[in-house]
Amino acid sequence: MSFERAHQASGQPFVLPYDQTVLVLQGGGALGSYQAGVYEVLHAQGIRPDWIAGISIGAINSAIMAGNAPEDRVERLRSFWKTVGLHIPGEDFAGRSSFSEITYRSLGSGVAASAGVPGFFRPWFLPPWFYGPGQVEATSFYDTSPLRQTLLDHIDFDRINSGATRLSLGAVNIRSGNFVYFDNTERTIGPEHVMASGALPPGFPAVVIDGEPYWDGGLVSNTPLSYVLDQGVARDTLVFQIDLFSAVGPEPQTMDEVEERRKDITYSSRTRMNTDAFLEKYRLRHMIRNLAENVPEDVRRRILGDAYADDTFKGRVSLVHLINRANRREIQSKDFDFWRVSILQHWQDGMKDAAVAMQAESWRTLGDPETGLAVYDYIRPDMVTA
Repeated sequence: MSFERAHQASGQPFVLPYDQTVLVLQGGGALGSYQAGVYEVLHAQGIRPDWIAGISIGAINSAIMAGNAPEDRVERLRSFWKTVGLHIPGEDFAGRSSFSEITYRSLGSGVAASAGVPGFFRPWFLPPWFYGPGQVEATSFYDTSPLRQTLLDHIDFDRINSGATRLSLGAVNIRSGNFVYFDNTERTIGPEHVMASGALPPGFPAVVIDGEPYWDGGLVSNTPLSYVLDQGVARDTLVFQIDLFSAVGPEPQTMDEVEERRKDITYSSRTRMNTDAFLEKYRLRHMIRNLAENVPEDVRRRILGDAYADDTFKGRVSLVHLINRANRREIQSKDFDFWRVSILQHWQDGMKDAAVAMQAESWRTLGDPETGLAVYDYIRPDMVTA
């Protein structure tokens, strides 16, 4: 019996020693079905996130999850990825050799680039250089209006804005260059906020919200992890971070592998950098709190005033890090290879990796409060290389 089938019958929420559970989803285009596969296993195990944060394709997956009842999320994710999957004639021959599989993966990205992806984006009638300055067609290669209807078909935005699940979507303001988060605790979220988080130039046009133009948040940071750590550390928190690009990889041997490796390094989340920065702040706050508790109150107030709060940075964080490390003859255009076979394989990879993490016991208990954060990185046995 498969892992997901074995646990679907139980499906009861985990009883864990955390105040909140957070799902953090990186950007990565067509690779995003990996996140859906991970979530299918988490859901089957009874894990119900209180907060979901995403960027780019991670924002789309996040909005689908937050915008549906827990029991409907996997099916809605499956419907979305089926909608955007490309069928290529003769694909049954793809797995017969290394050459044929690479050929079909190249066809998947080639069809997406030339003809677009159903329910997602389509090319403008002419290349951007044939349009006048200021026209939306002059600033991008594709029209993303089909995505709006797909989002409306798959997401209940009233549910998102009810606050049943916190949702945070990262984007960048084009004029200021500043990173922003569209958070349903602070504003009403609509399809335009999801689209803005995934508006990666020069492929996709900017999305204008309240008179301000926005692009894909991955231009600044491809993960919402730092936002989550900064916002949520007053409570004991369990974070599942699902990354689509691996910072670690082999030395490339061809130009195609060079471009693929470049993309992996560029878009990997730099989790260690984020967690190291968090730990530095956590430990500093911890020392300040200890000092404040051991000096007279009048001295503490004279030095810190009202800035000191005894619950600041008291929360401990356990971070379960799941990374799409599979490399089955991938190509540099893997993030826009929307061939339905590739999408299904990424989904299955996510399920396999999540199954390994779910079998572990280490992340199920809280760490030392003086440590502040524990990172758990699980690798499938078939992904380990000498």
